[in-house]
Amino acid sequence: MGYGLLAGAIAAEIVGTTAMKYSEGFSRFWPSVITVVGYLVAFGLLARTLKTLQIGTAYAIWSGVGTAAVAAIGILFMNESVSAVKLAGIALIVAGVVVLNLGGAH
Repeated sequence: MGYGLLAGAIAAEIVGTTAMKYSEGFSRFWPSVITVVGYLVAFGLLARTLKTLQIGTAYAIWSGVGTAAVAAIGILFMNESVSAVKLAGIALIVAGVVVLNLGGAH
């Protein structure tokens, strides 16, 4: 159940961050509302996740997957630049999350 809640927290954070881009500095109402609601849901689900998962593991997955996903959304849908260095950075984020999870199982 913890990983399911964590997946929901990640999805809500991705929605909130994407909406933040469209809020234009919180000057557009609906994207701003979606941003706030997305982050409230994300933090609420992350807090519930921490009842069953270690904080280091949960936060590494939440922040790493969220960061990589938002970077990919920027590249694929928002015409952000893409380079080998940027793709390597995303790969390193994902690799870091994997390594943290492998090292946390005792």
